[in-house]
Amino acid sequence: MQHRILALALLPLLGACVSAIPAAPAPGGAAPPSAHPSAPPPTRPAPPQRAADFRVPRVMNMPGLEGVIGADAEALQRTFGTARLDVREGDARKLQYSGEACVLDIYLYPPRPDAEPTATYVDARRSSDGLDVDRAACVAALRRR
Repeated sequence: MQHRILALALLPLLGACVSAIPAAPAPGGAAPPSAHPSAPPPTRPAPPQRAADFRVPRVMNMPGLEGVIGADAEALQRTFGTARLDVREGDARKLQYSGEACVLDIYLYPPRPDAEPTATYVDARRSSDGLDVDRAACVAALRRR
């Protein structure tokens, strides 16, 4: 009786030692997905946006943002220098500039299909605590002298 209890107690330990048997290939020759893939699955780029799907962006219009709103990325780099962040998503782009006074995020969208993105919106916050600051004051503080 003791031998049976001992054998039953050791069964889970023995099961842990057995290596897994590879799964048989799926019908059609494709191998089943691995439990631990070694590389991420391939991604497909977003399909190009059709002109019929294009949405004209709203353009911010505030005093003190002249020379920023409507500018392309090259003009913004001439004004502020190299962006701290340059993020692209689809046909949109975000440039971020920062200094002691503030962090400036400039959002660029194409004004029409297949056009170069231009700045349409600006957001500004304090570097220290992230609270909103006057956008025009931040632009003035970060402009190259």
